[in-house]
Amino acid sequence: MDKYTGKRLDGRYEIHELLGIGGMARVYRAYDMVDDVTVAVKILKDEFLENRDFIRRFKNESKAIAVLSHPNIVKVYDVSFGDMIQYIVVEYIDGITLKEYITQQKEIKWKEAVHFTIQILRALEQAHAKGIIHRDIKPQNMMLLSDGTIKVTDFGIAHFIKKETRTMTEKAIGSVHYISPEQARGDVIDAKADLYSVGVMLYEMLTGKLPFEADSAVSVAIMQLQVEPKPPKEINEDIPDGLQEITLKAMKKNRAQRYKSAADMLDAMAKFQNDPSVRFEYKYFIDDKPTKYVDAINGVQTFKHKENYNDNYTYKERNSHDDIKKKKKWMYALLGIGSAVLVFALGLTMWALINHFSDKAKDIDIPNFIGMKLANAKEDKNFTFATEQKYDPSKPEGVIIEQDPKSGSKKVKLGSKVTLTVNSSSTPVVVPRLEGLSEEEAKAKIKEIGLEVGTSTNEANEAPKGIVIKSEPKEGEEIPRSSSIKLIVSSGPAPKKVPVPDVLNKSVDEAKNLLIKEGFKVEKIVEESSDKPKGTVLSTNPSAGSEVSKGTAVQLTVSKDKPQPAKEEITETPANKAQENKNATIKVDLPQNITKKVNLKVFINGIEDKSKSVTLRPDYTKVHQFSIDDNKGKKQTIVVELDGKKYSVYEVDFEADEAHRVKKIESYPVDETESGSDKNQND
Repeated sequence: MDKYTGKRLDGRYEIHELLGIGGMARVYRAYDMVDDVTVAVKILKDEFLENRDFIRRFKNESKAIAVLSHPNIVKVYDVSFGDMIQYIVVEYIDGITLKEYITQQKEIKWKEAVHFTIQILRALEQAHAKGIIHRDIKPQNMMLLSDGTIKVTDFGIAHFIKKETRTMTEKAIGSVHYISPEQARGDVIDAKADLYSVGVMLYEMLTGKLPFEADSAVSVAIMQLQVEPKPPKEINEDIPDGLQEITLKAMKKNRAQRYKSAADMLDAMAKFQNDPSVRFEYKYFIDDKPTKYVDAINGVQTFKHKENYNDNYTYKERNSHDDIKKKKKWMYALLGIGSAVLVFALGLTMWALINHFSDKAKDIDIPNFIGMKLANAKEDKNFTFATEQKYDPSKPEGVIIEQDPKSGSKKVKLGSKVTLTVNSSSTPVVVPRLEGLSEEEAKAKIKEIGLEVGTSTNEANEAPKGIVIKSEPKEGEEIPRSSSIKLIVSSGPAPKKVPVPDVLNKSVDEAKNLLIKEGFKVEKIVEESSDKPKGTVLSTNPSAGSEVSKGTAVQLTVSKDKPQPAKEEITETPANKAQENKNATIKVDLPQNITKKVNLKVFINGIEDKSKSVTLRPDYTKVHQFSIDDNKGKKQTIVVELDGKKYSVYEVDFEADEAHRVKKIESYPVDETESGSDKNQND
């Protein structure tokens, strides 16, 4: 067994199981006994405890995540850097990596790829704003939850921008398929390196293939530097043009040609989401060659004359000046005739072209198509048409409600393109971003786009009370116009849970004062007969040690007057006194694998003693004890049940001395799944 499994770190984090082993750390699922949550604990491997570089990376990860707070970034809860063990406690994520999902799906639908990429960019937008570059963006470091949420993890080689250096780490070599060209060269990098890696991930999601693959990491790194990726549409023709443009711009070799920031790329993604037919038509200035001057007549390059230039050619001398003069006259005559013929030919050509294209070249007015049916508008053969859909409930369905260019705005050439927007209630609606808005603002935004407001539910969250923390369906999903959107609204941070104080055997007044002092309420006091003095606390509900919210009402069960003896006089002897005061205490060791509330019942000689039945959490209470008196007979059989299943059996013999009065005779294992326990349930 792993040496940490089953152990408790700093008396708080109970290690349950090993989740995985990374390059420098082991990751465990653990239970935080203080905050009552499941967490993940990353423990630095023993072999690196003396390695300064790995310790620096490990600490750097905790520092990087600690300054970030974003729904798409894994949260850090606690850190511990001791001599014998170094660990980080982070949010436990029950999901798979994006790489595993890509492998399973082979090829992801472009709408889903856009949804994932937007979440990653939002996480990077905040990280970059805090001065942190991730430097290892890849699908292996993206956790995908069952509801489609992405969590960016593993900031192990992240750097703060002010401290950035030229670096090509061993870890980056392992991720060479996703690194930027500047990382491959070992240049100083900035936030645009992360955007390049996002582009590679988007490429892989859309095509099911990596843009660069080779037999070795070095070969792939060289391709990152020198080879342009194949356009994604050549692999998957269903990819919209605008999304291909976004992908290739993010992957530009020259970082000056990439998006300026994560926010800039998010803006492009939003435009594409709103209109998947959009084209960006990015232009890039490229001037990799020196300027050359071209001779306009001869079409050859010309250079300045250099003195003492010798081309090693022997030129023939002219003996007669008249010969030269005569030749010039003939040359001028020929040039004149040629020019005249050329001008005449050009004139004929231009005249023919003007006559041929005069009808097509003329400018025409744009009619008003608004209010017409699409089929009627398309009868006009002077234009080519593109169509879009939109919905306006105030106008008839199926008619044109917008056109571009507008009628009367300008004259256009015959055959020009006109975009017509048709009113259609079947037009899907993209769920807008509602997270972070107040509940009223979110409802107004939902109504503004023509959707219905569904129910609102409250959920404890770190966001201020009344702020929307998510919506169902989620942001970015396309839904029918008749749909409603459910809002999940923050009710504020969940109250911190605290243990119920142990007030057993205290007077009722002492117990009330102590409970109120610790922040609890005492609203109900139940009396029952016992051999304890009147007003002594016999039990509490919730039981002592149970973790509950402050302000919880605690019920006290206290002793009332002892039963009155029969009227006939009984001579009190030491033997009678001893018999009257006999009792036995039974301690029940509870199963620690049960992480939910269970009902504990006590049966004495087959009859349930309801005064001893309680509801408790075994993993908190650990041991539950109760007293048995001897008024049922000298020997008694005690059966303890948990949630209706027999758990342990005891025999009580009041004739034995106090130390040997209770004997455990049977015990039964209780499986966590049999008890209906939910590992992730927080009670």
